[in-house]
Amino acid sequence: MKILLTGASGFVGSYVLRELVAQSGVEVAALVRKPAEAWRIRDELPRIRVLPVGLEDGEGLERVLGAYRPSHVVHLAWSGVLGRNRNDASQHVNVFQSMRLLDIALRSGARHFIGLGSQAEYGPCQARIDEATPTAPTTMYGAAKLAACLMASRLCEASGARFAWLRLFSSYGPQDSPEWMIPYLALKLLHRERPAVTAAEQRWDYIYVEDAAAAVVAAARSDSASGIFNLGSGTAPRLRDIIETVRDAIDPTLPIGFGEVPYRPDQVMHLEADISRLAGATGWRPQVELSRGIPRTVDWYRKHDAGH
Repeated sequence: MKILLTGASGFVGSYVLRELVAQSGVEVAALVRKPAEAWRIRDELPRIRVLPVGLEDGEGLERVLGAYRPSHVVHLAWSGVLGRNRNDASQHVNVFQSMRLLDIALRSGARHFIGLGSQAEYGPCQARIDEATPTAPTTMYGAAKLAACLMASRLCEASGARFAWLRLFSSYGPQDSPEWMIPYLALKLLHRERPAVTAAEQRWDYIYVEDAAAAVVAAARSDSASGIFNLGSGTAPRLRDIIETVRDAIDPTLPIGFGEVPYRPDQVMHLEADISRLAGATGWRPQVELSRGIPRTVDWYRKHDAGH
């Protein structure tokens, strides 16, 4: 099995890379445009084939994929994932680059494509979500992810290649961007600051990043995993309980400003993934509960603060 991985230096991608390197019978090549800046995976680079090419370089992709000839493409790279970028018109560039990558890979012999989608493809739902839930994205990010999903599916079908698309719900863990909720809370509280939050009555699905990475690798290795899959923990605890678990891992006496931030008019109150389809196709199940994953995450930020 020869895997081409994109997005290896990102949060989820770095864990997928480690999981792939630990597998037997797997050769890994990763697109890493700036290896010197890939701090999350610096120690893994000597163990893989580094292809210093970006998705924006069509000629470079033709050259390196033609030489490497992957059997599998695991495509995680995506620009503009932070909240402030999710309605940028430039999201369409991700679709173009994804389709060009897949086209080149298929012409180079790839017969398996595993892409990372998002729950944003569904839009704001208020219940447990399975793969039959209608898609109605309300952000450019969600619309672009859905467009990439549909176009990649058609391209793989026309080429006789296997297509698997994993719609990721909220992930968390060490080395994540401090702009997301759990790292934000951890850093605020570690600095003995009072975070302002909503009343936190929402129920949200959070999956530990190692579990998410294991699911991506399981989908890559399972020839029966075809189509669209939800990727989450399959549970939706109260957001207040998640926030208090972060606080308690630091100091249970620290104050939290519950209710100091109003709900948005379009506030999603219940976001939960039905993961039975992915579990049935791959045998994968999440292993790390919030009660273990959050202290691990907090400990990393305690040691590293916002730096790396």
